[in-house]
Amino acid sequence: MKLINYIFILITFSFTSSLSDNQTEFLKWKEIFKETALQNNISEKTFDTAMANVKFLPNVIKYDRYQPEFYEDTKTYISKRTSSKKVSKGVNFFKNNYELINTIESQFNIDKELLLALMGIETNFGTYVGKMDILSSLATLSFDKRRSEFFSNELLILLRLIENNQIDYKTLYGSWAGAFGYFQFMPSTMKNYAIDFDKNTYIDLKNNNDAYASAANYLSKIGWKDEQPCFFKIDLSKGIPKKYLNVSAKKLHNKKKLKYFRKYINNDDILDQKYDNLTSSIITPDKDIIPNAENLSPAYIVFDNYEIILKWNRSLRFSLAVCTLKDKLINEL
Repeated sequence: MKLINYIFILITFSFTSSLSDNQTEFLKWKEIFKETALQNNISEKTFDTAMANVKFLPNVIKYDRYQPEFYEDTKTYISKRTSSKKVSKGVNFFKNNYELINTIESQFNIDKELLLALMGIETNFGTYVGKMDILSSLATLSFDKRRSEFFSNELLILLRLIENNQIDYKTLYGSWAGAFGYFQFMPSTMKNYAIDFDKNTYIDLKNNNDAYASAANYLSKIGWKDEQPCFFKIDLSKGIPKKYLNVSAKKLHNKKKLKYFRKYINNDDILDQKYDNLTSSIITPDKDIIPNAENLSPAYIVFDNYEIILKWNRSLRFSLAVCTLKDKLINEL
């Protein structure tokens, strides 16, 4: 039996065996969380209406523990998400939405290929936005102990959006993690960056106009730099100090200008000298999931734009896949 299948079975058994206990404790948690919501100026009417059918979803806990970022090696992860089929679908989507995408690229100064790549990886260009009840997903993850504070805050923000009639709670179906729409915005991202681009007084993140403009607005506000690279795949020399090898997406350490790292890069001829003064980091993403992985391969030198995508999704492989698909689309559009 493959190790990852065995792990999944263990997770399934663990949560199935304690399901009844979890359901009971969840109902108690819901009453306590209601008090928290009321203290945060969510009306009792909004809470009771929106949360009436909220349930503990054990599958959400399993998905949280079994994310592809936790077990797929970099090559597998990227190849699955940047296939020729994915590129072709992105090209067709662009052709069908040419005017809108070019308008948003011009207005927000965000590469159209980047927006297409993000939409392609997040929801396969809007064809799979998720079917989970987001309120139940967020409540389950808030009840869970692993990242309770983060998801409790997201749930409170979502209730505030419902309270302010900015979003209809009946439409809230998306990912197991509580993300919503064509670009899979979390509630805090909706609150801070979603915009009503078509001026119909309602923000609809399952509508191309609002979804695309909101994604472009988000990237612009968090600092995407047009015409700067995300990363280059590199061949590291064995003499590089281990302190420069980043394996965690939480925070990239030991940043230097690219020209400093050249002495550790065997194939530095692929790196244009115009990038020499850009701040960079080195990542070796497989080391965190494969205990016996070779330290130095695969390795990438990454720049500020790569870290912008990390803000979107805190995963080394996700950022690599987005930037890879972006580059493939550049060659096709």
